[in-house]
Amino acid sequence: MRYQALFLLIVMLVLSTACEDNKKATPVKKESVEGARDNTAVEDSLRNTEKQSPRNIAANYPKLTNENVVEFLSEYGENNPETKVLLKTNHGEIRLELFNDAPLHRANFIYLVKLGYFDGTFFHRVVPNFIIQGGNSDNVSTAKKRTAIGKDYLLPAEVNNGRRHSYGSISGAKEYRENPDKRTAPFEFFIFLGPKTSTAHLDGNYTVFGRVTDGMKVVEKIANLPSDDGDWPLQNVYLEAEVIR
Repeated sequence: MRYQALFLLIVMLVLSTACEDNKKATPVKKESVEGARDNTAVEDSLRNTEKQSPRNIAANYPKLTNENVVEFLSEYGENNPETKVLLKTNHGEIRLELFNDAPLHRANFIYLVKLGYFDGTFFHRVVPNFIIQGGNSDNVSTAKKRTAIGKDYLLPAEVNNGRRHSYGSISGAKEYRENPDKRTAPFEFFIFLGPKTSTAHLDGNYTVFGRVTDGMKVVEKIANLPSDDGDWPLQNVYLEAEVIR
């Protein structure tokens, strides 16, 4: 009797173990895994993208200075008339239209895009209900690119084109120093979100040279990302740019 009970106990244990082995794992939603993989792939791509090395990024052009920038960009703008640019970020795409009535700013932006300057930079300043600012990063490669292109030149203001800041407008940034000529720091730009009451200190002081034609939901999303006390997003917003036409 004792051996029979022991035999039954062993059979029950074997059956129990077999049932546990045959249990199906809780299915993972396919879209969540693919979404995570896609987002990581996009972020890795944007992080690593550089069309040219910092050393030879502007090897075929003169280094830009305040003395030669107007002549160079005037000629470059005539030979490169494109006005449409696509910005790719790890939060989505933003399409831009550049204005011909800010010719130096338009030419400068197209020049930087074609050189691959913006690739690997960030939207590095985000202020909800105000602006997102791009074109900088804490990567050494960004500083090297600026040096290769011409790190000390500024763009003459083009504030007399009648443009005013509005939802989705694109303007050139300025350095935080005395700047009575309202000259633009050439490597950074900002997209304005509003409100209209915030334009009083912007209109006439910052050159408006373009607008967002598609992707303001992405701009809004970026503007509302968590940031530190200096408005720098806690997670880098990688940027890549290409000329469409």
